[in-house]
Amino acid sequence: MPDYALGLDFGTNSARAVVVRLDTGDQIAVDVFAYPSGDDGIIESSRDPDLARQEPADYITACKSLLSSAMQKAQGADPQFDAGRVVGIGVDFTASTPMPVDVNGEPLAFREAFADVLGAKAWLWKDHTSHEEAKEITLLAEKEHPEYLAKCGGQYSSEWFWSKALRCARTAPDVIAAAHTWIEACDWVTGVLTGSASNPLRGICAAGHKAMANPGWGGYPDAPFLAKLHPELARIRASLPEELHPVGVCAGYLASSFAAPAGLGERVAVSVGAIDAHLGAVGAGIRQGRLVKIMGTSTCDMAVWPLEQTLQDIPGISGVVPESILPGMYGLEAGQSAVGDLFNWFVGPMNGGTHESLTSAASKLLPGESGLIALDWNNGNRCPYGDSRLRGVLIGQSLRTKPHEIYRALVEATAFGARQIIEIYEKHGVRVEEVVCTGGIAERNEWLLQVYADICGRPIRVSAVPHGSAHGAAICGAVAGGAFSSFSEAQSRLCPEPEESYEPDSNAVQTYDRLYRLYLDLGTAFSGRTSGADVGGVIKELLAIREDALSS
Repeated sequence: MPDYALGLDFGTNSARAVVVRLDTGDQIAVDVFAYPSGDDGIIESSRDPDLARQEPADYITACKSLLSSAMQKAQGADPQFDAGRVVGIGVDFTASTPMPVDVNGEPLAFREAFADVLGAKAWLWKDHTSHEEAKEITLLAEKEHPEYLAKCGGQYSSEWFWSKALRCARTAPDVIAAAHTWIEACDWVTGVLTGSASNPLRGICAAGHKAMANPGWGGYPDAPFLAKLHPELARIRASLPEELHPVGVCAGYLASSFAAPAGLGERVAVSVGAIDAHLGAVGAGIRQGRLVKIMGTSTCDMAVWPLEQTLQDIPGISGVVPESILPGMYGLEAGQSAVGDLFNWFVGPMNGGTHESLTSAASKLLPGESGLIALDWNNGNRCPYGDSRLRGVLIGQSLRTKPHEIYRALVEATAFGARQIIEIYEKHGVRVEEVVCTGGIAERNEWLLQVYADICGRPIRVSAVPHGSAHGAAICGAVAGGAFSSFSEAQSRLCPEPEESYEPDSNAVQTYDRLYRLYLDLGTAFSGRTSGADVGGVIKELLAIREDALSS
């Protein structure tokens, strides 16, 4: 009888479960649970557009619902399926999505006194209310511990753990005072599933990329450093473990309160949790030389590098962390703060049309024909500037500019940002021999992928595995459950090579090279980080590019 593994993928608006058959790698069941709280799962504020929180109870409801529904679907899809043959579960989560919990590991949001207090909720990754705190952390680290910043791209982000904890300490002091500790959602859910929420194993993935934890200085930042930011942070630091774990380590076994209702066995291993993008890379078969681009509401560009080989620090990316993706390898993360969210903004609040109609019309334009160029910073810039206070830019509009032309410019802007990330990696010695895309956008939009190939000037391959993050989580569960002795063995069985590929068009590449230079100049000018490039001639150059495109 075959064995199986389950992946639980907690995204921005919903959670997903995938059941993987371990002898074939087939996904035999998939189910989705939409978070019921807030607006599309997100608690927002009309007074503060930077605020984005979630209700922790939604995560538990999602676990219970998905475990049962996934088992039922698997039973109906595979005659050989037996819930008792599920050997392991993996968990991935958006990050940084931390929350304050009490000594028992219960979120403070569960207490009646804090039920309506936003500071007691889970602080979703896209919450940027702590932008000033991030600046303060960066400035103090530059002065006292530059090594902290060297491993996270040179800039601490408002998306990350300590910025949010510091913001809570200043805006909700009663919440921070009542908290025993702060914990990433990926670690908390793993603890809940294993019945060890009061003291769960925490992963190096989220801690390393979002909380400045690194074995080079003994784990998390030291208490005296944090105390200078706020005394409560030093107290929180004392509650954090000294040991952090890579994925594939068994964090415990599924508690009977979750296993029994779903018909699962008593010894279902649960892997240490990790960030969704990092396990998406696992699911897409990441290896040295393969950059995996996870394309969703935002994007993450993941790479790995052997621990035994020298790797220089890389300014402008979101972290270089040992074993954050695969054991024995450095995990590297870069990315963009808005991609799918950027397109949804134009379709939704801006009422630009439907994705289908805009894609159809935009695909008929020649590169450069719109006369437009954009900066994809509507949700700030993650790489290379690490600044959540930057905003989107659109240049070249006329009274005849149409919605599909703007849509194309937005898609092109995200592709220019993707090319910039690839060039940053390669500039610092990380070879990018191939690019493999995974995630919802990669699975749905062929035209967009062709634009990416043309702008990046290299083939863009598409992972053969749908639901990459959930698939990667299932691989972690399989390794934790002992079905495979290593990730390389698991990936060779469960991660088929990409078959779909988009090749760059040489004529489009030439046009996009000209537009890309303008994108870089605009980025330098609008970032506020340097004196900036001279962009006075951008509009005339856009017109020249348009004229050349139409005359060719």
